[in-house]
Amino acid sequence: MISEKMIKLTQNNSTIRAMFEEGNRLAALHGRENVYDFSIGNPYFPAPDAVKEAIIDIVSNDDAMALHGYMSNAGYQDARRSVADSINKRFGTSFDENNIVMAVGAAGGLNVVFKTLLNPGDEVLTISPYFVEYGNYVGNYDGKLIAVPSNRDDFQPDHEAMRAAVTPRTKVVLLNSPNNPTGVVYSEDAIKRLAAVLEEKEKEYGTSIYIVSDEPYRELAYDGVDVPFLTKFYKNTIVCYSWSKSLSLPGQRIGYILIPSEADDFNLVFDAASIATRILGFINAPSLMQKVVARCLYEKTDINAYDVNRKLLYKGLKELNYEPVYPQGAFYMWVKSPCDDREFVAAAQKHRILVVPGVSFDCAGYVRIAYCVAKKTIEDSMPGFRALAKEFGILS
Repeated sequence: MISEKMIKLTQNNSTIRAMFEEGNRLAALHGRENVYDFSIGNPYFPAPDAVKEAIIDIVSNDDAMALHGYMSNAGYQDARRSVADSINKRFGTSFDENNIVMAVGAAGGLNVVFKTLLNPGDEVLTISPYFVEYGNYVGNYDGKLIAVPSNRDDFQPDHEAMRAAVTPRTKVVLLNSPNNPTGVVYSEDAIKRLAAVLEEKEKEYGTSIYIVSDEPYRELAYDGVDVPFLTKFYKNTIVCYSWSKSLSLPGQRIGYILIPSEADDFNLVFDAASIATRILGFINAPSLMQKVVARCLYEKTDINAYDVNRKLLYKGLKELNYEPVYPQGAFYMWVKSPCDDREFVAAAQKHRILVVPGVSFDCAGYVRIAYCVAKKTIEDSMPGFRALAKEFGILS
């Protein structure tokens, strides 16, 4: 018999992944071009040419033992130094390699951080709607994930709700901005107010509360919107970053953890994170990809293509009388469902349109549409969305 935790997880397989597999099944029946799969954040657009060039050069010219051998758990020192330098250049900070742990993507980084920080029963607060896997990551270490509803008018943090939710067992506040699934970017004012609430609660309870900032979408922000860099506003901030979206490399699983020196118990936290990556079985982040991203720190995927899709999808849905939230970042559109969100998702499948119900993000009544797809996929899906609008009475 397998572990009881895994029995439950197997029975409650991620809705997003299940929809992705349904897309593969439908594609085999009808042809990929006739399936409109908006279920998963899998970038359609290719990585920059510099990534391919770096891979070829490194594999061809680097010393094989140095490239493929073991290293420090935290990763190559030169790669960590380059990452720190790039952060400093962008945000006016003063980090070095001793603040960086290279990670197996942001998800791997989050697991390392939770392994480092959480005791059984410790609380992790996050703002709903939130990425469905957060509950699994926290549960891996017997923590307790608590969803704090956002303001439903703009999906920004509700500071009074957060103040009421913090207890002496609160160890982490997990943030994701630009947000999956809403596309909302938390404003600087919202971050400052949240930091003030947490500082107040730290003093009240005599505890350390860490903001853990999950940032795979940092570079995907539109219309000049600024994404605040949280270490500048709250000292107990830990950043988990991934190049999955900024360089279109989700399958390569490469990212970093940033732990500022001013964070409480910095030396202990950094050392523990370096050990956690080993005992969790990652050992270290993939060696080749550490070297590749270190060379490509100022490269990025073409955000203009995402912007075209964002505007096209928003305009198309508005014309059909849907109520989408206009995204400031990431590549998801959060749309009010004209009926129960699970009912809408089931109906959409009949038109070979795959979207994810809001209930999967702890926010029923909405659906998420991932627009990191070919432009033609959006264009060709519109007759199906039109038929659904008529079926549910929002379009005559």
